[in-house]
Amino acid sequence: MTAKRRASRLYLITPLSIDLVRFPDTLDAALDAGDVAALQIRLKNVDDDAIRLAAEVIGPICAAHEVPWIMNDRPDLASECGADGVHVGQSDASYADARAIVGDDAIVGVTCHASRHLAMTAADAGADYVAFGAFFPSPTKQSEHHPEPELLQWWSETTIVQCCAIGGITADNCAPLVAAGADFLAVISAVWDHPDGAAAGVLAFNQAIAVAHG
Repeated sequence: MTAKRRASRLYLITPLSIDLVRFPDTLDAALDAGDVAALQIRLKNVDDDAIRLAAEVIGPICAAHEVPWIMNDRPDLASECGADGVHVGQSDASYADARAIVGDDAIVGVTCHASRHLAMTAADAGADYVAFGAFFPSPTKQSEHHPEPELLQWWSETTIVQCCAIGGITADNCAPLVAAGADFLAVISAVWDHPDGAAAGVLAFNQAIAVAHG
């Protein structure tokens, strides 16, 4: 018999702006509400000191919940702040440069849009995971790349390197991505903007994943 595929897991990405007075309690409650595979710090249009300060606040909360935290775009700050890893896009540092900066033990993920070639190149180089998307329209980031869930199925049948689905994912629309083999579901607004709070958003995703995984 073929072993049952592991279920998808939630990969949280921070809001684009963070109130460091209120966010720690929100994050703590969210991480306490259900399974979260990782948290990515993704702050745009702020200076490096703001990112450092956010890392000082967020890092210990993630560590207390045994949730790896990952820096977006900046392997230099990931290394400096003691992050568990870094996520780089195609216009950011190359995988090779990121790996050289953060070291062999850190997590390095690579955005691959809807490209099988980019994903295979990243995986062959040693990426820990590749990210595909946007699968749905996103209120956070516009994308010209819109893969179908079949890309996730092909990837999961081709390689053991993990894959992350991103882009407009909600508890209501994630089932096809789970069924197709996404290892991680990257989520921003569907958790942080959940009408009943971020903890309820995490719980809703965990329940939806369990149902979709069967």
